[in-house]
Amino acid sequence: MTHNVPNRNWSYPTAIKFGVGRIAELADHAKSVGLTKPLLVTDKALASLPITKAALDVLETAGLGSAIFSEVDPNPNEINMAAGIEVYKAGGHDGVICFGGGSALDLGKMIALMADQPKKLKVWQLEDVDDWWTRADAAKIAPIIAVPTTAGTGSEVGRAGVLTNSETHKKKIIFHPKLMPAVTICDPALTVGMPKFITAGTGMDALAHCLEAFCSPFYHPMSQGIAVEGMRLVFENLPKVYADPNDLDARAHMMSAAAMGAVAFQKGLGAIHSLSHPIGAVYNTHHGTTNAVVMPMVLDFNRKAVKDKLASAAAYCGIKGGYKGFYQRILDLRATLDIPENLTKLGVKDPDLDMLTGMALEDPSCGGNPVKMTKRNTRALYEACL
Repeated sequence: MTHNVPNRNWSYPTAIKFGVGRIAELADHAKSVGLTKPLLVTDKALASLPITKAALDVLETAGLGSAIFSEVDPNPNEINMAAGIEVYKAGGHDGVICFGGGSALDLGKMIALMADQPKKLKVWQLEDVDDWWTRADAAKIAPIIAVPTTAGTGSEVGRAGVLTNSETHKKKIIFHPKLMPAVTICDPALTVGMPKFITAGTGMDALAHCLEAFCSPFYHPMSQGIAVEGMRLVFENLPKVYADPNDLDARAHMMSAAAMGAVAFQKGLGAIHSLSHPIGAVYNTHHGTTNAVVMPMVLDFNRKAVKDKLASAAAYCGIKGGYKGFYQRILDLRATLDIPENLTKLGVKDPDLDMLTGMALEDPSCGGNPVKMTKRNTRALYEACL
């Protein structure tokens, strides 16, 4: 596959090794952060694929072993985490290589965070609330290396992970500054084998991060600039990689957009995510796909508050017609990517709406929405998505 992707080393917001084929450097970067016996955490689908075997071979050849843990659910929970910690401790590991999509990256971070903490500290006590993160012993958090194989969540450049409580079915954002990977390897070639629906869903997740950050009312000009360029990259490149999975240039731009989305959403997220998180937790739907399903309805919901902002974003992205043109581009993109039209197609049922509404209002994302979310308007928004 020919490409024009340059190899670049970036230092924002962590050490990022960007370029085709850079997975070959995995062992060197692992050693650079002091790892001698890392545990590679990935998901069940990836565990048997050639890209995973190649990564393990790089580690094995360098004398770092080839230990792997792959019992990771699409919406990982504390049961997966406990199983991973058991494998981590039994193997005498000293760090985690998170390899895969958002689920594997998030769970790998949770294993690194909790494996050596005092038994009395529960992971839910480290939710992203106030300064709860200070409850963890920072010195006992294992080094993390991130290797994304999808272009969506941006967890590879984030200081948090999402974990679903298997009993309450609520997704919680677990935060600690040391969850930022010490090194991230962004190798666009690793994303080539993604199934089309994963390419679509993860790409729309990256768009949702940039879009919601851009529309959030909080003041953060740095995130604002990153968000609008991230949107442009998605609009331009997501249809290309969906049509031609081997387009490495477009894959590289999507990998950049995914990281940019996660950096941008320091400014805030909104109703897309606060609606999507409960649905993923209750119905086990794909997160990015769920975001894509509710995206136009949330734009309608926020229209008065965001139409001028999105008109300027449309102009930057080369979309004619201001807000209406931007809205239509979202609809066209969803159609191109074969995204389900509504939540009913994802299995969401009307009797569950009161429960989902309560969960959406508890989700921290709703605080960044440009229109205040209430019990009444949030339930109406869910109804509009059916």
